[in-house]
Amino acid sequence: QVQLVESGGGLVQAGGSLRLSCAAFGTFFTIEDMEWYRQAPGKQRELVAGLTSDGSTNYADSVKGRFTISSDNAKKRVYLQMNSLKPEDTADYYCKVTYVGSMGALYDAWGQGTQITVSS
Repeated sequence: QVQLVESGGGLVQAGGSLRLSCAAFGTFFTIEDMEWYRQAPGKQRELVAGLTSDGSTNYADSVKGRFTISSDNAKKRVYLQMNSLKPEDTADYYCKVTYVGSMGALYDAWGQGTQITVSS
């Protein structure tokens, strides 16, 4: 089972930057996909950025060119560098990983969420 611990949220002015970190703890064979989601008040949770096991990345149109997803070499931490933040980026941000667990099955794990508020 994998537990994810997020850090790096907070309050920032528009135009500023933040870096989110998500660390994976527990027993697993490999982490396959790593993703960041966000959920603004009154809205559905949406995919912000994804990083696959082969290194491919994908981003929501609203964050392309401003956000960058990356991981450490051990693939136990995933990061989200957020630049040129806008008030509409205000949301709770969640990391999610898909990992290979016991019996070779795939499982998903979610972080607890970290709040980001961008003031105008």
